[in-house]
Amino acid sequence: VAAGSARESARLAALVDRIRTEVPRLVPDVEVIGDPVSRAPHIITFSCLYVEGEALLTELDKAGFAVSSGSSCTASTLRPSHVLEAMGVLTHGNVRVSLPQGASATDVDRFLAVLPDAVRRIREDAGVRS
Repeated sequence: VAAGSARESARLAALVDRIRTEVPRLVPDVEVIGDPVSRAPHIITFSCLYVEGEALLTELDKAGFAVSSGSSCTASTLRPSHVLEAMGVLTHGNVRVSLPQGASATDVDRFLAVLPDAVRRIREDAGVRS
C-alpha cells in the first residue's frame, strides 16, 4: 500500500509540475505560488492579475473543474487569505487546484486548454486586455 501511495504521489507531483510550468506560459500575468519542490505533491496555487477568484472558480466549475480559491487555511471564508498575504503574493484571482487520486494527464490537458479562455473572458468583462 505504501509503495502504491508513493507512486501515486509522484505521479500527481509530475502532473502538478506540468501545471506549474504551463499556466504562466499560457496565461499572461499569472503568479504561481509556493515552493516548486517543498510542497504538497498534489496541490498548486496560482494568482491571476485582474481576475476575481470567485469569477474564475465559477467559469472553471462550468467547465467541470472543482477548484478552490485562497489558501486551504481560509477556504471556508470570503476574506483574502492571511497566509497568502503573509507570503507577499496576490490574494485575489487566486486558484488552488488539488488533484485527486487517479487524476489523469488528459484531465490536466483539458484544464490547461480551458483556463486561458476563462481568464481572458473574465478580464475582458472587467475591461482589461491581456
